[in-house]
Amino acid sequence: MNQIKVGSRIVYQVKSPTTFLFNISVAQNEHQPIVDEAFIVEPFHEIHECAVSQLGNRLVRLSVPPGDLTIRYNATVNLNAEQVEATDVGETPYEQLPADVLTYLNPSRYCESDELLDFAMQEFGNLLPGYSRVTAICNWTYNELSYTPGSTGPTSTACDVLQLKQGVCRDFSHVAISLCRAMGIPARYVAGYAVNLNPPDFHGFFEAYLDGRWFLFDATRLAPVGGFVRISTGRDAADVAFSTIRGSAKSVEMEVSAVNLLPDDGLLDPSNVETAVSSA
Repeated sequence: MNQIKVGSRIVYQVKSPTTFLFNISVAQNEHQPIVDEAFIVEPFHEIHECAVSQLGNRLVRLSVPPGDLTIRYNATVNLNAEQVEATDVGETPYEQLPADVLTYLNPSRYCESDELLDFAMQEFGNLLPGYSRVTAICNWTYNELSYTPGSTGPTSTACDVLQLKQGVCRDFSHVAISLCRAMGIPARYVAGYAVNLNPPDFHGFFEAYLDGRWFLFDATRLAPVGGFVRISTGRDAADVAFSTIRGSAKSVEMEVSAVNLLPDDGLLDPSNVETAVSSA
């Protein structure tokens, strides 16, 4: 077990009455029980929390008048990631996929897997099915794309990124998700906090459904999956934006942190790709 302390601080200039939906609270599930947490609004305004899915996603709704606004979130989480030998993890036949997993085979807003079917089959169709094939997809994504902050925007899709050959964490995940789905492997986007991410920020990972459960992957290789604390899960980044704004407000400052409070157990080594990390 790792005990992770996460935090975020976001400062806004609010220009007119505005309603925010914040998606920065740690997800509540058995794999990452919350030891303590605090959601602080300065100046004080009443907040309303709502659960939006069975995956543990949590939204905080807040309505404020014009003025300066600071949002702080802090939490300590016991992270219970399970290690599995990668060579033991195969793919789940289509006819055995649970009903709630099937949706993660479909194309979505940022993941046009239907347009990548032929390419994915040519590139990955002859590889050994299972964890090693998803790892090969991650390796291909890492090798073919350049991690370039500011190179893509909020409307950039996986196909856009493949043409540009550059992007950021969400783009790497969208490409890998699309290729997995094209190969018949359910895959979904995960947003959260990441230990040892440099520079510190919210991070985008993804999960692939293999051998009857979900496994974490990071195509950017910027942070170890064993130190990932989930905020929310969805079909792609459209489902998990950390802030949605109705009104007029500008983010002027943001800080994000994730620190391991216990001795490193090997899961926090980004080079540890031979150990599969099961998250559900």
